Amino acid sequence: MTQALPIRAVGSSANPRTMRYVGEVVYIYAFDVAYELIQRPLRELLGQPVAQFVVDASKRSPRQLFFYRPNMVRLPPLERIGPRGPLRLQRTIKLLPVGAISITVRVPFEVDKLEDLVPYHDLQFNDGTYLYDEVRQLAEDARRELQPQFIRPMPQLSDEEAYTVFCVHSPMRDAAGEPISAEQWLGDHRQSVAALLTEETRPRQLSDQEADESTSKYYSYYEQDLVVVDWDAALIIDEPRYFDEVLHIMELANLQLAELEAYDRILDNAVDRSYRDIGGGGGRLRGRQNNRVQRELQEIRIDFARLSDELSNITKFFGDWHLARIYQGLSQRFHLSDWHRTIDEKLKTLDDLYQILRHDQTNRWMLLLEVMIVLLFIIDVVLLLFGGK
Repeated sequence: MTQALPIRAVGSSANPRTMRYVGEVVYIYAFDVAYELIQRPLRELLGQPVAQFVVDASKRSPRQLFFYRPNMVRLPPLERIGPRGPLRLQRTIKLLPVGAISITVRVPFEVDKLEDLVPYHDLQFNDGTYLYDEVRQLAEDARRELQPQFIRPMPQLSDEEAYTVFCVHSPMRDAAGEPISAEQWLGDHRQSVAALLTEETRPRQLSDQEADESTSKYYSYYEQDLVVVDWDAALIIDEPRYFDEVLHIMELANLQLAELEAYDRILDNAVDRSYRDIGGGGGRLRGRQNNRVQRELQEIRIDFARLSDELSNITKFFGDWHLARIYQGLSQRFHLSDWHRTIDEKLKTLDDLYQILRHDQTNRWMLLLEVMIVLLFIIDVVLLLFGGK
């Protein structure tokens, strides 16, 4: 875990109205790289040892709490010059058996106001490069080295699914330096939080409706912690030692979205190909072509049923209702249920095409059997006639 910065929170005794926000920005990138990863021991990746990811159980989590534990690699930190001076980047790669990798980058910050964090959405370094470019290159290097572990790898690195999380150290204080609850702080800074999540540099120009919508899904367990989730970014206010468990939930939800989008693209191609195959044969496929299309459709249906189960299994949280609530909020923001529904409808379309082909094949066999019966009857009649003579 990244070394926690000292909490210089919000409001010092020397100048009660001087407010400082201390924390880190966590960038989460999910890449679909293959159909599946082979489940065999992997000792090293990019020159670093591979270990199993473990979340330290917090005091608010029961002992029987279950987390999905993928393999992970911690890479050496990088030193860069960012928009506010030197930065130390902590990088982590996680390997998922559903054929995906997730890369997280942690960047510390200390700012006077939330608006100062907006440039961190698209972090640019002093040499003109972006964090996004370095992450893409890192993903490509990992993909190249992991090729032997892949089953049906992607021909090239696909577009990533990115999510930005602003983690602020608690406790929060008001302008007078007095401690206040995180919910009360959110009520006082709703427009600023909405502007941060939506990447707006002028929070006062946001309408109340937009501010309410962007910050409507927030979750709090204790008075000093708060999680606000939006479509493209999230805000966490908590003690640094509790960041990891919430970040892991966000990482898995982001991974689900990336995989569902990849499945949707594969299904689109499969449906289009099936329509072309059927339409190219005048609606009737013959012999080996019919068998080939049926076999492909059957394999797709089986593969997606199994992968759907695996994708659901990585987000099972037993015993922690607070984390489950956060995941449900992320699921709604990401429209995961809509993606599932779309994929189910396309699978049903493939199933209908499969049934049409099966019905067509059955009709052909029935016609062949009827022809054979007629031929046998004719042969029998001929034998009777010529046999009698």
